[in-house]
Amino acid sequence: MINRVSRWALLLIVLAAVVVVPPATAQPNVLVNPGVETLGADGFPQCWEKSGWGVHDATFSVVPQAHSGTNAMRITMANYVSGDRKAMILESTTCAPTVTVGHQYDLSVWYTTTTPNTVFTVFRHDTVAGWQYWTDLASLPVAGTYTAAQVRTPAVPPNTDQITWGVTIYGNGELTTDDYAMSDATATPPAPVCTGTATQCEKGSWDVLAMPAPVRGVHAAVLPTGKVLLIAGSGNDPAAFAAGTFSTALFDPATNQFTTVATPWDVFCAGHAQLPDGKLLVMGGTKSYTTPEHGYQGLPDSYIFDPATNAYTRTNDMLAGHWYPSATTLGNGDILSLGGLGEDANGTVATELFSAAQNRWLGFGETNQTWSWWGLYPAMILMQDGRLFYSGAHVFGDGLAGSGASIYDYAAGTITDVPGLRNKDQRDQAMSVLLPPAQDQRVMTLGGGNINTNPDAHRHNDIIDLKQAAPAYQPAPDLPSGTLTGGVPQTAAQGKMYLSAVILPDGTVFETGGALHNRADPVFEASLFNPATNTFTAGMATDPVARGYHSSAMMLPDGRVLAVGDNPADGSFEQRLSIYSPPYLFKGPRPQLSVASQQWTYGSAQQLTVDGAVVKASLIRPAAVTHSSDPNQRYVDLPLTVAGGTVTANVTSNPNMAPPGWYMLTVVNAAGVPSVAQWVHLG
Repeated sequence: MINRVSRWALLLIVLAAVVVVPPATAQPNVLVNPGVETLGADGFPQCWEKSGWGVHDATFSVVPQAHSGTNAMRITMANYVSGDRKAMILESTTCAPTVTVGHQYDLSVWYTTTTPNTVFTVFRHDTVAGWQYWTDLASLPVAGTYTAAQVRTPAVPPNTDQITWGVTIYGNGELTTDDYAMSDATATPPAPVCTGTATQCEKGSWDVLAMPAPVRGVHAAVLPTGKVLLIAGSGNDPAAFAAGTFSTALFDPATNQFTTVATPWDVFCAGHAQLPDGKLLVMGGTKSYTTPEHGYQGLPDSYIFDPATNAYTRTNDMLAGHWYPSATTLGNGDILSLGGLGEDANGTVATELFSAAQNRWLGFGETNQTWSWWGLYPAMILMQDGRLFYSGAHVFGDGLAGSGASIYDYAAGTITDVPGLRNKDQRDQAMSVLLPPAQDQRVMTLGGGNINTNPDAHRHNDIIDLKQAAPAYQPAPDLPSGTLTGGVPQTAAQGKMYLSAVILPDGTVFETGGALHNRADPVFEASLFNPATNTFTAGMATDPVARGYHSSAMMLPDGRVLAVGDNPADGSFEQRLSIYSPPYLFKGPRPQLSVASQQWTYGSAQQLTVDGAVVKASLIRPAAVTHSSDPNQRYVDLPLTVAGGTVTANVTSNPNMAPPGWYMLTVVNAAGVPSVAQWVHLG
């Protein structure tokens, strides 16, 4: 039975609007009893089963109000509190259709519904783990008369031999369905082509810009203009701090030009996050460098950078000072900030909440306080149900007490330990990333070390599935090994801290940079991680510039990766910029993409203009990264509806999955080549 669905996977469903089109079944319909005409001994259609969970009153029935033939399936729901009900293809070798790994399938149904709380739901059979929830593809608009709905699945993941699917209802109302269809819609990949050297097509290539940045890029943010904000403040330079010399610069990747920006405070080691309107909120910073009397002290100051004016504007102060605070954008656009050091150099326990609607930090009486110490730059990732996942990645020494990771419910004020993170006291300057697609709710934490005990950084990676009722980290493949300065190979146990992990438009994660020890021994290694297969492709081209402490990497709108910074123990700072071109940029023409409107709404269906067949589309949130930390980085899948030459992207209706703001929209063709991103605003 299919009631094994994780409560989080369906409690807050990853919805997407569906385009209403006649079913496109150029290939044969592979379903058994698709018209639900043949009934079993229990009076319910053969090869279909009743499923669901939660608190509500629901009935299943076979009714004569059919789209064709004599039968249709109906679900009626009342007194809804939680959960769902769905009629699904029976999990069996004879009823559930077989599928081919890597193929995509068009699913279609005729339906009527009195509630918008209906959605295509798909399960898959893993040859190792058995039947499990896969994804929710698209929601169905209210329809009083029979209406056709169709959506295309993502590529079938590895180890999958069958799928089952149906239509879910999760609110009061009545859903009637009939005439289901499923057909293989796989695009034939073009013949492999290489437009660069063999090495470029296999490993990609790096370019180091001839002109260094005019500032130390401790912090970096990709703006909706396509430019990159490089923020130094005093840049870990006590002399600059004493002189009050604080700096920021804008880098334009299209021209490789820099523009300096007036910087009114020491933003060094502040936090930052994108606001819904495309501005960058920057909070905290350095009140004082360490002295014999005290350690580093944080500021309560906060500013907003406006890309339209290239200027900072001050907001009201936070409740307390914060040096190394987190910054996470919530589903309503607000920013939650935790941790760091206060004005007295002690750990800040105040929870800070910036209201995007009111454009201000809320006061004590307006915020929920747990008075908990979260450490420095705690990686806090927004989950699909609105809670925050603290991944265990942080900076400066040991992890927090407990298991090393936890789930924080701001509304309820509760913190729950999450087990399984290995080396929890050696996750200093580890990197955590919400793996593509965000709908899968899987977080990977990579590498790390400890600047206090300063062991060799390790290679351990761990992945957690936050859809599970009791999520726990599980070991993932180790980081590939690289070489140290002078070409000395790493040992099997040696890994790296200070590393970067960048989500790419093809759904892979590019891992680069890092060092073996505290501010020393850079590691030259780069790899691609494929979340679909949980495997690394080692041996990608390596940045010729060392990238350790105070380094960052981020995806540019054209699909390249920008790497900045390095701050060794001698106090120097690397101001050269490196740009990586992934292999997909050497594998043939890029799809040409345009959109009718830049303004997108949740649950909408957006028509895309492309110059050929595409197999996937996504929204990628622009970077705001520092110290191996970008908790807002995410790749949101856009299920496609394809009818003839019309391609429509179905947008999630869950703002926790894709918080409001500007995103980079890309499409990818069958050769794995992405388009240049188009900026769209979701909200």
